Amino acid sequence: VTRPWPLSPPAPLAPVYIFLPFSLDLSGSITTPDVKLNLGGEFIKESTATTFLRQRGYGWLLEVEDDDPEDNKPLLEELDIDLKDIYYKIRCVLMPMPSLGFNRQVVRDNPDFWGPLAVVLFFSMISLYGQFKVVSWIITIWIFGSLTIFLLARVLYLEVAYGQVLGVIGYSLLPLIVIAPVLLVVGSFEVVSTLIKLFGVFWAAYSAASLLVGEEFKTKKPLLIYPIFLLYIYFLSLYTGV
Repeated sequence: VTRPWPLSPPAPLAPVYIFLPFSLDLSGSITTPDVKLNLGGEFIKESTATTFLRQRGYGWLLEVEDDDPEDNKPLLEELDIDLKDIYYKIRCVLMPMPSLGFNRQVVRDNPDFWGPLAVVLFFSMISLYGQFKVVSWIITIWIFGSLTIFLLARVLYLEVAYGQVLGVIGYSLLPLIVIAPVLLVVGSFEVVSTLIKLFGVFWAAYSAASLLVGEEFKTKKPLLIYPIFLLYIYFLSLYTGV
């Protein structure tokens, strides 16, 4: 067997040179991008975790909602309590004469809850002088008594809402509050005390009826003032204990 001649190693390939029309500088170092977050005019450098979440599409987890200006309202405004409006309505109830120039219809047309509730609670507090258990009962009579007056007003075809009746009946307890300290002074005089009680009840009933019954239904005012008169007599009896 004859041996073939030893194979010679392959000749090395000639280098290939690529000529570019511009020079390419590959020297230097790779740096991470400096991502900054603008919060209120100040730039804060984001952490690696923050950058990672944003790159993965979870940046919404880092969003912070701006404060709503409506959330920073004062407590009275948040509860819809207008002290000036309540004070004006108190004056309208205590002075029911049209000649005084008050716009008394605002008590009915713009009803509120906190003003009448404060009046009823104050009347309940002064009633504690006689009996302690009448507080919850007075509030109950206010709610259901107003409901009765509302149903009677609807029977008479008066355009009033239950909220309006509730507010008017509550505010009109003010005359009974006014005569309460007077009754403490003249309580020993039976005739004078009875006259003051009748005056206070009529004052409260007239104020409430004149607010609930508009000028176009004047003829129906006596039909509504009588049950209101009886309601305030019952309120006064809770105070005096009679």
